[in-house]
Amino acid sequence: MTRRPQRFALLEQVAAQGSITKAAKAAGLSYKAAWDAIDELNNLAGQPLVERSVGGKGGGGARLTQEGARLLALYHRLEALREKVIESAEHVEDMERLERLMLQTSARNQLHGEVVAVEPKGHSDLITIRLPGGLQVLAQITRESTERLGLAPGRSVIVLIKASWLSLHEHAPVDAANALEGRVDTVTPASSGPAEIRLNLPNGQTLCVLLPAEAELSPVPGQTVFACFEPDQVLLGAPL
Repeated sequence: MTRRPQRFALLEQVAAQGSITKAAKAAGLSYKAAWDAIDELNNLAGQPLVERSVGGKGGGGARLTQEGARLLALYHRLEALREKVIESAEHVEDMERLERLMLQTSARNQLHGEVVAVEPKGHSDLITIRLPGGLQVLAQITRESTERLGLAPGRSVIVLIKASWLSLHEHAPVDAANALEGRVDTVTPASSGPAEIRLNLPNGQTLCVLLPAEAELSPVPGQTVFACFEPDQVLLGAPL
């Protein structure tokens, strides 16, 4: 059985409970996270899927709109079809691979990994992610984002890092939270603006770095360098 997205689990509970408080608890969300998710659903759908109801026991609640009920029913049909497709797949992870391949973002660097730890840091969480080959990345995101993505050890994620957020160093800085060692594959100068550096990581993944003209390091193909970035410069995505 596939993991049910929290957004649709929340819609199901709203329909069943008629209350955001009860629906949030049943879906494993805080009250605020539930309303944030509903706002996102309404925005993404282009019209309300959930609306507040006035009156009733407790002074009011929430219910699915006609469009919300229709889309939830459609989701249930798609989920049933998805289960049949998964049953016919040669390998269980094939569907997850397809989902990763269909993801489109503006970030040049998209690395597949797995969550190994979630450590609370005030209102944020520090997420430890293991990339293939044992490489590690730290990401710092809000607690709400952790809940919304359903992040926990074993959860597959996509690590997104903009090429301009990476800095290159000949040696890994002692205070660097993230320092991925790689070998320079290509250096593509630009007539104006930063040069584009392509790095090969030991695990076979690649990184693209936009290196400003004023950067101290001038890497050449074959050189070993370290790509550094801060945890709060990491964006995370998770399959539905």
